[in-house]
Amino acid sequence: MGENMNKQKFYNALRESGAVFGATLSQAQVDGCDAILDSCARQKVTAPHYVANILAQVAHETGGYMLPIKETVMPHHKDKNPSDATVIKRLDRAFAKGQLSWVKTPYWRDGAFGRGPIQTTHWRNYETIGRRLGLPLRNKPELLLNPKHGADSAVIGMMEGLYTGKKLSDYRFPGALDSDWRHHPRRIVNGNDGTDAKISKYHRAFYGALVAAGRDDEPIPKRKPSLPETGVPPGPPDVETYSRPAPDRSQTKPLAKSTTMWSAVGSALTGGASAIAAFEPWVAALVVVIIAGFAFWIMKERLKRHREQGG
Repeated sequence: MGENMNKQKFYNALRESGAVFGATLSQAQVDGCDAILDSCARQKVTAPHYVANILAQVAHETGGYMLPIKETVMPHHKDKNPSDATVIKRLDRAFAKGQLSWVKTPYWRDGAFGRGPIQTTHWRNYETIGRRLGLPLRNKPELLLNPKHGADSAVIGMMEGLYTGKKLSDYRFPGALDSDWRHHPRRIVNGNDGTDAKISKYHRAFYGALVAAGRDDEPIPKRKPSLPETGVPPGPPDVETYSRPAPDRSQTKPLAKSTTMWSAVGSALTGGASAIAAFEPWVAALVVVIIAGFAFWIMKERLKRHREQGG
């Protein structure tokens, strides 16, 4: 986190708040927090809200343990590193009982179950994170249980959107902590799993501890396109959206006040009016209908173009 951080004040503040770990921290919790803080320093992640959210997500994902774990390990388990066979057996049992309703095809039977401070599952995800970390995770997935490698996977994964496609810079803090489930930063790691309130609570506790430790002077990096103050992230990437320039709002008028549009319509109407008098009545009526239809078409096309330009 940087040379200016006082870790003693950081941990004292966590103990005083009691919001994450209660009044005391185990050695594993301290070691896990240290690993995340050190990784943030290596990756130059200095904005306190970013660091706080990484810590909060890891606190939830590990059941408060803070160090990397294997999938199925719960807070009450004394063995935090069970054998792969034990993990697979637990997952098979839960799947047979219908407790993993979101899983269509078991992904764990060849060893691709979750590992790390934030669970990485499926071989394709191991390969993606492995390439980013420069580690052979497809062949040695247990490397994610190393505190340093695990912390790097969590920090880089959340900064670069390697888990769900959402990343920390997609959110405006602290407003995002009060957003609805669609726009909450929990979406960086997982879908709507009912933990948004817990993540927000943990985030605020970690942020308060970081401020107490002297880490309140780092601005959150600016992002383009910028986010509204509500903390709502942009929609999914769209090639057309990101390739075309934004319209010049200073030159845009409401459609009803567009002199260009009305002059075009006026020209269509007045231009044909002078010719109507020369026709028989039935012909004149037909001409009026044609001109009116043409004027309607002009208005429709102008409205369509106006909407496409974001007016």
